[in-house]
Amino acid sequence: MLFFKRTCREVTTILVAREDRDLGWSDRLALRIHLSICDTCPRFERQMLTMRQSFQRWRHYADGENSTDTDVTLTKKN
Repeated sequence: MLFFKRTCREVTTILVAREDRDLGWSDRLALRIHLSICDTCPRFERQMLTMRQSFQRWRHYADGENSTDTDVTLTKKN
C-alpha cells in the first residue's frame, strides 16, 4: 500500500502531467487515494479544471472575434 502513497507535491505533478498524457493505472489509483484523504489537493485539481475551461472559452471567444473582424474587412473592401 505504500507504493500508492504519494505526497502532495507528487500529486500536483501527476495532476499537471494528466493534462498532457494518459496516466497509468498506478498513477490513477494513487491519485484517487490521495485525493480522497487530502484537503488541499482536490482544491488544486478544481483550480486546474477551472483554468482549463476558462482557456477553452477564451479560445472560442478569440476565434469568434477574429472571424468577425475578417468579415467586416471583406465587406468594407467590396
